[in-house]
Amino acid sequence: MLPNQRREKILELIREDGHAKVLELSKIFKVTEVTIRQDLERLEKEGFIEREHGGAFLKNMGTHVRNISLQNQSNMAEKAAIAKKAVSFIHDGDTIILDSGSTTTEIAKLISGYKNLTVITNALNIALILGADPGITLVVTGGEFKAPTLSLTGQKAADFFNNIHVDKLFLAAAGIALKSGLTYPSISDICVKRAMIDSANEVFLVADSSKIGTNSFASLGALSLINCLITDSRITPDNIKVLEDHDVNYIIAEVAD
Repeated sequence: MLPNQRREKILELIREDGHAKVLELSKIFKVTEVTIRQDLERLEKEGFIEREHGGAFLKNMGTHVRNISLQNQSNMAEKAAIAKKAVSFIHDGDTIILDSGSTTTEIAKLISGYKNLTVITNALNIALILGADPGITLVVTGGEFKAPTLSLTGQKAADFFNNIHVDKLFLAAAGIALKSGLTYPSISDICVKRAMIDSANEVFLVADSSKIGTNSFASLGALSLINCLITDSRITPDNIKVLEDHDVNYIIAEVAD
């Protein structure tokens, strides 16, 4: 891996988890601690992070947490269109899981007026959006708090889903590719997402088209884990062909011009 590629992956990890340790990064990327410190120094000079003893943390993270706002605000028109399509699959009486993420947050903003809807989530911002709705029974997992994604993660969050059965899961992803499958920046999220999938009768992957054909750090598994991909109309003809050639069910949400 080239140095600039490694720094991109390091920044991706820190943007997801909020912080990282030099020792852990050294093991992950199989380079010396001196090399990682040089990478972190470069990222700090570029204004992305702030270094601390033994590691680094994401710049301005505290502001986002206090404002209950997600850092990832890219492709919001596409995510809003996907959310509008996704809510059409939610019905009165359903029990659903909303994974943490900016697209699933857009889904939460559109959920209203339902009767006897149960929503399970590991995202604290989604909990705040839905918590006052009288038609929703809201359940929040336990787990370790991740500031950039306002989410709960790790094995305790995964264990929550033991013996839980839901109608639908709306799952987020950072990267979607045929070879690597579903990928995410954070290793700690993998066990949570696997537990969510195991609990659900139907799995809807909600991901904007910019994520198709890209890879993130940690792999969850093959695309066969999902029942349907909901993406946006910016998807390229080449990516549509790949999905069809490999029998991946998909739904395209039209993005307003």
